[in-house]
Amino acid sequence: MQNSIHWPAGYTPGFTDNFVSNELIVVGLTAAQVWPFLANTKAWPTYYENCADIAFQNTHGPVLSQGARFSFTTFGFGVEAEVTEYIVSTATTPGRVAWHGWCGQGEERLDVHHAWPIEDLDQGRVRVLTQETQNGGPARALAAARPDPMINGHQDWIKGMIAAARENRKIPA
Repeated sequence: MQNSIHWPAGYTPGFTDNFVSNELIVVGLTAAQVWPFLANTKAWPTYYENCADIAFQNTHGPVLSQGARFSFTTFGFGVEAEVTEYIVSTATTPGRVAWHGWCGQGEERLDVHHAWPIEDLDQGRVRVLTQETQNGGPARALAAARPDPMINGHQDWIKGMIAAARENRKIPA
């Protein structure tokens, strides 16, 4: 059975202003090989062009952890975020990370829940899933946009992460 997302109240898909889901299943990698490229935020800009200005507020970072507060720029938004779930991927445990993110005020306020299970599957495969629900005026605008910037951006994030793991890239110190 494949793992699913633990949705907090107010962020269940279908009941939010926008929802996106992206997934890749590939052979020849393990969750433990992929995990560092998500858990360590220093790796993000090396394989995903849509993030910058990553900074931590209440921890030293750059590795995510339960309760870590961080900020970054993505999709043109300066997002503040807090990690709400963090389980390190091991040979026997699927990795899970999720954060609540927010920016803006009033009608320009955007609230998101972004979650990632990364798990080993049979026959030497790994599954990387990312899903995000969004609420607020910017979420409604993103949902109406064509082509869909969230679907395309998150697919680039997963593909970059998989490529970085395949190449066994060094994560910047």
